[in-house]
Formats: sequence, C-alpha cells, structure tokens
Amino acid sequence: MNKETELKLRVSRETLAALREHPLLKKRNKSGWQQRELLNQYFDTPERDLAAAKVALRLRRDGDVVIQTLKARGHSTAGLSVRNEHEWQLPKAKLDLKKLDEQVWPAELADLDKKTIKPLFSTDFTREYAEIAWGRGKAKVVIEAALDLGHVVAGKQKEAICELELELREGDPAALLELAAELAASLPLMPCDISKAERGYRLLDPSSFAVSLPPAELNAEMPLDDAFAALAWHLLGSSQRLAEQYLFNGHWRLLQDWVQSLAELRALLGSLGQAAPRPTTSALRASLDALLEDWRPLVLAGNDDEDVRRAAPEQFAEELLDTRWGQFSLDTSRWLLARGWTVERNKRGDRQGAAQLGNWLKVLLSDEANALQLPLYHRQPEDLAEQLPRIERLLAWLHHARQVLESPDLDRLFGELNKLHELASLPISDDVLEARVHQAMAVFQSRGWKHLLRK
Repeated sequence: MNKETELKLRVSRETLAALREHPLLKKRNKSGWQQRELLNQYFDTPERDLAAAKVALRLRRDGDVVIQTLKARGHSTAGLSVRNEHEWQLPKAKLDLKKLDEQVWPAELADLDKKTIKPLFSTDFTREYAEIAWGRGKAKVVIEAALDLGHVVAGKQKEAICELELELREGDPAALLELAAELAASLPLMPCDISKAERGYRLLDPSSFAVSLPPAELNAEMPLDDAFAALAWHLLGSSQRLAEQYLFNGHWRLLQDWVQSLAELRALLGSLGQAAPRPTTSALRASLDALLEDWRPLVLAGNDDEDVRRAAPEQFAEELLDTRWGQFSLDTSRWLLARGWTVERNKRGDRQGAAQLGNWLKVLLSDEANALQLPLYHRQPEDLAEQLPRIERLLAWLHHARQVLESPDLDRLFGELNKLHELASLPISDDVLEARVHQAMAVFQSRGWKHLLRK
C-alpha cells in the first residue's frame, strides 16, 4: 500500500505549455520531461456504491503495462489531498476481483456483490512528467510534476483534462504548496481537489460533486487558535470547490456562496484581536478585500438583474485566467499550514489564542453586540451600512460556532441578523429605511440578542 499526497491545479492549455518552459521547473528538473499515454477505465456498480464509499477502482494501461488501482477514502484540505492506494500489475486489461480481498476492501462494502462492478467512464490523457528537486534547508524533497492533457468520457458526455499535478515523492508535504505558490506568482493556477474520477461521476450526474464540505468540528473547550484554523480551512476549501463547480455549470447560487465564503473568512480575520496581530494578517486581508471589492457588488447587482447573472460566468472564467485567485488560494493554504497569525505575537496574544472557544466567543459577541448600538439605528437607519463589518463578524461566528454557546434562540437571532445585514447592504430608499428600522427593532428585542448583550 502506498500513501499518495498530491496537489491538483486546473490550468489552461496556454499555461500548460508555459509550465514546460518555466524557469523554476527548468532549474529544478532532475530528470528532464518524459511523456507517456495513460488510458484509464473506472469501475463501479450501477448504483455507484464505490463512489458513495469514497473509493475509486481503476484499470490503467501505461504502454504495455496494465495496472489495477484501488484508491481508498482520503482527506483533502484546500486542494492538498492525501489518500491510500493499492496497486497490482496485471497480465491483461481485465479487472481482477480476487485482488479486492478483505485486506484492502473497505469494510462498509463488505456485503457488496463485486460481480456487479462494471466499467463506468474513462479518463485518457497524455502525461508529461519530471522529477523536481525542491530543497527545504537541509531536508531533501522530491516532487513529481505532471502535465496532463486529455479528456474524461462518460457515455456521450465529455470534459477536457488540463491539469498540473504535483505529487510528493519524498519530504515535507508543505513543499507542494511552496512550489505551486511560486509558479502561481506568474501563471494562473486554480487549486481544486476534484479528481479525474470525480469529473467522470459529475458527467454522469452533475449533482454528484459535493460542493459543501463537512462543517468544522468545534467545541467550547478547544483553543481559539484551533477553532480559527478549522474554520479557515473549511471556508478556503469550500470556496475552491464552489469556484470549480461554478466554472462547470454557472449556477448563480454557487457564485453567491463563493462570495459568502470569502466574506466570512474576512470577517473571522477581523475578529481575532491580539490573537492575530494585524501585521500577520495584512497580506491575506488585502487579498480578500480586493476580491470582495470586485465580486460582492456584482453579486448584489445580479440578485435583481438577470443580465448580470447571465454575464457572470464569462467574467468568472476571466478571473481564473488571471493569477489572483491561484495566488490567494495557495498563499492562504501556506499561511494556515504555518499558523501565520501566531508568528511574533506577544504573550497576551498567546493567552488569547489559547483561550477556550466558548469563553472567548461569549466575550467577543457581547462586545460586538454592545458596540453595534442598535437603538441608534431606529432613529438613523441611513447610517446602518457603516456597521456592516461588525454585523458580518457577528454573523460569521453565529453561523459556524453558535452550537458552542449556551444561549437561547441563537438560531432565530442568526436569521433576524441576516435580514438586517441584507437591508444594510441595499441602496437607500424610503422603503429600505423603514424596513431597517423595523428589523433593527426585531433584532434588539429578541431573546438571543438580549442574552448576547450580557457579558
């Protein structure tokens, strides 16, 4: 059994050609570019039981060699995926079910009749690959860089494969992100953990690609640093999957959710106080602000304008042809992996980062709720937009962590506060101002809000 650690990056044909000649890869290339044709057939039951168990079963023809591969359930964080795989070289291109014994076969599929496993789709592509030496101090790191160009074919459906795949052969997995980030400084690279197998399943069933990730696992006793890391990884990974799926089908809700993920990450960054000193978050905040400055107004306009919604997929595709999204994604992954917000903070910041989430969150929400001074906006609703950052900080934590608080009616409060946020984001009109007054009062008089106001 091997453990596969890799980073997948969607690229254009032009970028794929540029990568072959990239000075960084030329300098570190220890093997020269080699090429092979890889013909792959994926298998599953008609009910797709293997996909449901997060298992991939494949036959690959590599020249005269036939390899059967079983990829087990793995985990992925913001494009960097780790999973176990089993491989067997076969005498002919026919699935050998006897290899799938109890030592490798997932327990949840123990009752499956393996004779029902049939060919489902293919992924055929040309791979150019090279061994890249990537030193990290005295530590040796070897990475295989693979340039894949071809197609996924499922029945009459077809999708292009155009990827850079970085696979760790030896050393620290952080090196994959380091190499990718340096390449992304000059070339548009889009990190995404969708595999070629997932692309095949998505062609068969467009809804099969899971956009939402499992929620971050939080509890009241965990340190603030751990809670923030879990939430930030979740939001970054979600934004990448939303970007991938919106590029695929252009559904407006996906773009709304993409912007929301970025806005929540920005709100969390702004809430950490001395646990994340401003110099440690300045680059990330600047990147998020630039993305939100361009895309939040477009989403707000598109909510009421079909022409804006119709034009948005092309604009989003143009965004991905720039280096900005790839740089942001990879730099944020590196920053989170290194826990960059903890660098050079003082002892008070260390104590805050080590504080139990439940206690810290109770104080934060109380401070933010009291500072909002909602009664003021009963009289001056035209100024409510000035409080959007504070409302967004409240919403971000209530969205993802209200389960750690022992406060009444927080679900209802979250909904009411969301309505207030929507009204604060709308252009001013008599109707909007009147609605702001009523909604501010509804929030202020709610049991959940009154409980938050108490420290």
